[in-house]
Amino acid sequence: MRTFERLRSYRRASVLCFALFVAAFVFSSFIGSGRGQDFDLDEFDEEPAAAAAPAAGDGGAAGADAGAAAPASGGSGGEEAPKSENYLVWMYRSLGWFFTIVFTLLSLSMVALIVINIVALQRSALAPDQLVDDFGALLDQNRFQEAYEMAKDDQSLLGKSLSVGLARMSQGYDKATQGMQDVMQEETMRLEHQLGYLALIGNLAPMIGLFGTVVGMIASFQAIASGGAAPSPQKLAEGIATALFTTELGLAIALPALAAFDILKNRLSRLALDVAVVSDNFMGRFSNVGAGKP
Repeated sequence: MRTFERLRSYRRASVLCFALFVAAFVFSSFIGSGRGQDFDLDEFDEEPAAAAAPAAGDGGAAGADAGAAAPASGGSGGEEAPKSENYLVWMYRSLGWFFTIVFTLLSLSMVALIVINIVALQRSALAPDQLVDDFGALLDQNRFQEAYEMAKDDQSLLGKSLSVGLARMSQGYDKATQGMQDVMQEETMRLEHQLGYLALIGNLAPMIGLFGTVVGMIASFQAIASGGAAPSPQKLAEGIATALFTTELGLAIALPALAAFDILKNRLSRLALDVAVVSDNFMGRFSNVGAGKP
């Protein structure tokens, strides 16, 4: 039953992770579309002037002169202003398919690991209050076999520790407490390894961003070298954009990953200490078991 509830928790964590990613994508698209809008005030000034030009003159000559003057005042050589593109499209073009896939996988993995570890490091998952109350009540009634069965069926850290302690109580109190400590260390190490992937992402993301910075700067210098005295500004801008976007995304992924790792690691240490204290309090009732043996 506990395993089924844990699978349900992981499934809810995965759904929450996907929902957060979709919300972030929609929000960034909205911001990007807002940034991509350029309002040209000259467009509002030119249209009324062009409409009034034929009516201002008495004959066709005035209209022709106004029509001839209109294109000349519209810009140099009749060139149109470049159209602005969506912020996300610009980011994708600057990153390229390789860095887009890498940073997308890193960000999704980071969010999923944070949610999974938050669910796993709940007090109800490591030391359920119901188990503490029921186990203590059974010990008070000297129903040790039922207490052992209850702890064995519970898959929490406290349940595993208590079941091993009661199982080894026939070998003496020292053996029982040693077995409990071994279980605590093994389970704590497993949770720390699960947390360690967050630290890995936090350390790896800036390195990938630095790699993208080098790639972008090389592309910019290549544009300068191949362009001669007048390198293409567009080529230079593309290389610099690649360098800056990869650095930005690398830091944006690393900062929350490292912060979550430190916070959750401290939480794990505190909960493990609480479980150890509760286990020692329960097993302290059997401290005289095996004391008279040589």
